[in-house]
Amino acid sequence: MRMPIQKFDAMSDAVDEVNVIKGRGWSSASEFDAEKDKTQFRQYEDACDRVKNFYKEQHEKQTVEFNIKMRANMREKTRARMGIWEAMEMLNTLVDDSDPDTDLSQIEHLLQTAEAIRRDGKPEWMQVTGLVHDLGKLLYLFGSEGQWDVVGDTFVVGCAFSDKIILPESFAVNPDSTHPIYSTHYGIYSPNCGLENVMLSWGHDEYLYHVLKDQSTLPQESLWMIRYHSFYPWHRENAYTHLTCPDDERALAAVRAFNPYDLYSKSEEPVDAVKLRPYYEGLIAKFFPEVIEW
Repeated sequence: MRMPIQKFDAMSDAVDEVNVIKGRGWSSASEFDAEKDKTQFRQYEDACDRVKNFYKEQHEKQTVEFNIKMRANMREKTRARMGIWEAMEMLNTLVDDSDPDTDLSQIEHLLQTAEAIRRDGKPEWMQVTGLVHDLGKLLYLFGSEGQWDVVGDTFVVGCAFSDKIILPESFAVNPDSTHPIYSTHYGIYSPNCGLENVMLSWGHDEYLYHVLKDQSTLPQESLWMIRYHSFYPWHRENAYTHLTCPDDERALAAVRAFNPYDLYSKSEEPVDAVKLRPYYEGLIAKFFPEVIEW
């Protein structure tokens, strides 16, 4: 029995639409945020005292000595063993003191980010990247020294602090700012050594990157999105080019493709975690083992 021509045309149009969506690469420009007033985001000069005090403490305490200690500490012990969704539920008690744009729960932000990526037809690995990108904030619940060593914009330690970092004047009391080596242009690094070879300020990005790079099948682009999404002095302000190498151009393209979803989805309508859970648990199973060592 032949299908009526009208139904055939409708089905053909639907197939064409799906193929267009599937054909959108991960690097294509975001569409969900086209109507948003982006000038209303990341207004740190007008931010509440909670945010300003957070950055003051972070900039005072993120030193080379502290960063070396945290990396050694990470290798010495496993903090928990649990799956991705369980980790999301555990994280849900945290409110990020560094974020001037939202007071939403962490699970809502993760789902908003993932859903915005999904609506734009980006690949499954990028959707699940949106879902997990902030899970490194579990550090706060694992006994961090505060929020200052978990959240906030990241920057390079071991060389002069860039004036492109948010509220740069607060680095004045950081002891590395007057160190004879750490305060110099290249510091402990060589010209164009590549970002893979520098220490970014310790926090949820660095932690999650190291947790997942050996415990997932995420592509390299996803790992770059996770490691660098808070590295605003680099991917937004073009700082640290004296340390980057040609390979970092690929990483820059990846994080710039991802960040609109992280930043501009924060004003979206609340999401229904119960309704969305089956879909995202299906994606989680494609890229992660049932249990991850944190």
